[in-house]
Amino acid sequence: MDVRSPAEFAQGHIPGACNLPLFDDAERAEVGTLYHQQGRQAAVLRGLALVGPRLEAMAAALLAQTQGPPHGQGPLRLHCWRGGMRSGSVAWLAGQVDLPVQLLEGGYKAYRRWVLELVERPWPLRLLGGRTGSGKTELLLALAEKGVAVVDLEGLAHHRGSSFGALGLPPQPSSEQFENRIAARLAALEGAGEIWLEAESSQVGRCRIPPGLWRQMQEAPVLEVQRPLERRVEHLVAIYGVQDPTLLAEATQRIGKRLGPQRTALALEAIGQGDWATACRQMLDYYDRCYDHELRSHQFSVVELEGLEPEPAAQLLLERGLVRTASAAAQR
Repeated sequence: MDVRSPAEFAQGHIPGACNLPLFDDAERAEVGTLYHQQGRQAAVLRGLALVGPRLEAMAAALLAQTQGPPHGQGPLRLHCWRGGMRSGSVAWLAGQVDLPVQLLEGGYKAYRRWVLELVERPWPLRLLGGRTGSGKTELLLALAEKGVAVVDLEGLAHHRGSSFGALGLPPQPSSEQFENRIAARLAALEGAGEIWLEAESSQVGRCRIPPGLWRQMQEAPVLEVQRPLERRVEHLVAIYGVQDPTLLAEATQRIGKRLGPQRTALALEAIGQGDWATACRQMLDYYDRCYDHELRSHQFSVVELEGLEPEPAAQLLLERGLVRTASAAAQR
């Protein structure tokens, strides 16, 4: 349980934590200002005045968290920013209703140090590449189902990586929370002989890939999957043809300078007519050139997947030894 304010929690938190704020955002600002201007005693007194009327409700919330699995196992694990007064106060309250508590030493600040150290470690990265519409994400997920160590960066970022990438997906996390999610996934894969990610630019939407991990991705070998143009167009139409045409037009206009006026006009006209395949083809020329430019800096090999669906495509990669399950790669 994270007892920091809602804004602090939204900026970044331990994946899986829930928020039980001791102070709301305005109260935290008020108490912090008092601390700096009048000292600790004035801040504590104001904090007690703010929290006092809520103690019963907070105790009930703590009790509710202990009911049923998985929370019924072991003590409540509490933290604030540095493991200081806020988490200590909530731990005291939990003690009054006979709840065992474990405090995170150093708080969220210590957790963030762990995250930043972890993403800087050397990892056995492999990248799955391919032009836009090649179904890389779906293939990665199919490989994960077969026991391959995979970090789905686009899934963690809630973004598909292009100007259109946010359409139909939940809001993106902050870059800080994106780092936290990546660290949690990497920690779960520690010991794997190879870890597969999708070849990305340094940002997935607004989420920035941690610099240490990005440097390693730049040096990682790439397996490029190739599919026929028509298959790629079909895949993109299936994803984006169900989206709001107005949002599709806005996303097209955002890359209008890079598409050029003629392609932009043709794409917008096709969107207006519901001709999703034609609209996709206008965009693919630009995205293909961007991808081919990025690929030149990598060592890469190529596999043709034609029209294979994700599951048989994943099986083919395993049978050819191009990809290995986590256990097989670790033994090797």
